[in-house]
Amino acid sequence: MNTAAQPKIVGFATQGHGGDDERRLKALLSGLSVQYYPFEKRKKHRNLWAIMRYLKSERPELVVMEGTGVFGGLALILSSYLVKTRYVISSGDSVGPFVAQHVPALGPLFHWYEKLLYRRSIGFIGWTPYLTGRALTYGSKYGMTAAGWAPFTLEESARSAAKKRIRDRYGIAEEQLVIGIVGSLNWNTKVGYCYGYELVQAMQRVLRKDVTILIVGDGSGQGRLEQLAGDKNIIFTGRVKREEVPEYLAAMDAASLPQSVDQVGSFRYTTKISEYLAAGLPVITGTIPMAYDLRGDWLIRIAGNSPWSEKYVGQLAEFIDGISIEALREQAVRVPRQLPQFDKEQQISSVGAFIGDIVYDIRGG
Repeated sequence: MNTAAQPKIVGFATQGHGGDDERRLKALLSGLSVQYYPFEKRKKHRNLWAIMRYLKSERPELVVMEGTGVFGGLALILSSYLVKTRYVISSGDSVGPFVAQHVPALGPLFHWYEKLLYRRSIGFIGWTPYLTGRALTYGSKYGMTAAGWAPFTLEESARSAAKKRIRDRYGIAEEQLVIGIVGSLNWNTKVGYCYGYELVQAMQRVLRKDVTILIVGDGSGQGRLEQLAGDKNIIFTGRVKREEVPEYLAAMDAASLPQSVDQVGSFRYTTKISEYLAAGLPVITGTIPMAYDLRGDWLIRIAGNSPWSEKYVGQLAEFIDGISIEALREQAVRVPRQLPQFDKEQQISSVGAFIGDIVYDIRGG
C-alpha cells in the first residue's frame, strides 16, 4: 500500500448484513482495516439517512459498497456532494438493464441512477471485466475485476462418495446422464422464465430415457417448473444449505449456466461458474462473451439469444439427445478446477493494492 498511515475505510453490502455479498466484501478487504456498517435488508429505506449520518460523523477516507441497491447508492451519491465522501462500488450486475427487464417503466430512472452512481465513484470492482468497462465508460476513475471464487469445494475422494450418496437419495442410477443447475428459481413474469426453465422445456423434446435433470434451489418459479416437468425425469431438491451445494454438483455430469445475450446476461459470469469448475463439470451456456473469453472444450455453447427462446431450447434438446455419457465424462477430465480469474488469494491481494492506490490518490500522493 502506498500510504504512510492506515486509512479509515467503511464497508457495507446492500444485500444486507450477514449475507453472501457482505461475506464476499469482507474477504476481499481482509488485508485492510475496515469498519462495517450493518446494512438492514428488511428496512432498506432507513439505511439512506442512517448511512449519511454515519458517514458525516465518521468521515472515512473511503467507503466500499458491495451491490448497487438504491438506498445505499443514493446515500453515497448524496454524501459525495454534501461531505465529499469518496467511494468504491463492487457489483455483479448492470443495474439499469436488469431493472428494465423486470419493470420496464423504471428502466430509464435506473439507467440514470447507475450512470450517476458510477460517475461519482472513484473506483469500481466488477465481478466481470465487462462490468468494469461499463463503469469506466460511465465515469468511474479506477477499475478492476474480482470475479469471485468457489466458497466450498470437495476433494476427489469426497466427491465420489457424495456422487453416490446424492444419486442414491434420489434414485438415480450410476449409468444415468445427469444435467443440473443450482440457483434461485425466481420467476421473471415479463419474460416467463427462471433458472431451470430451459432444461425442463428441453426435456419435453428429448427422446432418450437415460437422462435426469437435477434442479437445486427454490423460489417463486419452482411450482411452475414442476407443472411443466410432467412425468419427465426431472428432480427438484428445493433449497439446500450453501455448504452442501458441492455434494449436489458431484451428482451431475454437466451444469447449465443460462444467460441471455443482452445487457443483462452478456455482462455476467454468474457466481456459479467457479463452483461448477471446482466440481469438474462441463458447462452448458449461451453465446455470451464469457463463453469465448474463458474458452475451452469444457464450455458447451448453445445458440439462441435467450434461454427461454425457442431456438435455445431446441438446440439444448438436440445437444442432450446427441451427447454420449462417455463423451461428456471425457470432457469433465479436461475441466480446469480453478482458473486464475477465480483465485481467492490473488483477488484479495489485488483488491488490497487497488484500495491502497486509491487512498494514495485521495491523499494527494
